Amino acid sequence: MTADRPISLLIVDDHPVVRDGLRGMFAAAPGFTVLGEAPDGVAAVALAGELDPDVVLMDLRMPGGGGVDAIRELTRRGARAKVLVLTTYDTDSDTLPAIEAGATGYLLKDAPREELFTAVRAAAQGRTVLSPAVASRLVSAVRTPAAPGNEPLSAREREVLALVARGTSNREIARELFISEATVKTHLTHLYGKLGVNDRAAAVATAYQRGILG
Repeated sequence: MTADRPISLLIVDDHPVVRDGLRGMFAAAPGFTVLGEAPDGVAAVALAGELDPDVVLMDLRMPGGGGVDAIRELTRRGARAKVLVLTTYDTDSDTLPAIEAGATGYLLKDAPREELFTAVRAAAQGRTVLSPAVASRLVSAVRTPAAPGNEPLSAREREVLALVARGTSNREIARELFISEATVKTHLTHLYGKLGVNDRAAAVATAYQRGILG
């Protein structure tokens, strides 16, 4: 992202009124541009490939194609866009699958306008964004792997994880720890395996649940 280029968005929601409201909100705020809208997950995947937005604002429960399946497909395709879930649902059956599928963040639709803007900016930079209610739910819902042979995290892996929890990007972690980005990714792969998770948000949630962080 560059300071002189606005963050491009794709809005995905099955309610036209919600899409109109979000489009108007972001159109009136500096630093954002809405490239398009989609009424379901299937259309979202197609449009994301065509428009290449920085951030996809994704609802979850939509007739014709749910958000979780769309997130999973975007992840499978290696889409550049970061997915920020924006929904009214915060149950375990909604939050965990979305995070595991590859969502960068998860906000509820009652979030204040400025919180939403901040979350989109953070998501565009690859930072994990979770509403307080969702973060609390994830901490309590994520389960420690049952296998008795789980390895403890190394000191370096703990350092990397602590920086991830602060929303630090791979590039910033590399600079702070004086290592390469490739090494950061290797540490992340190892700690994901040890924690039994697949992404940054789940790693942080699991680490808090296990007492590794805080």
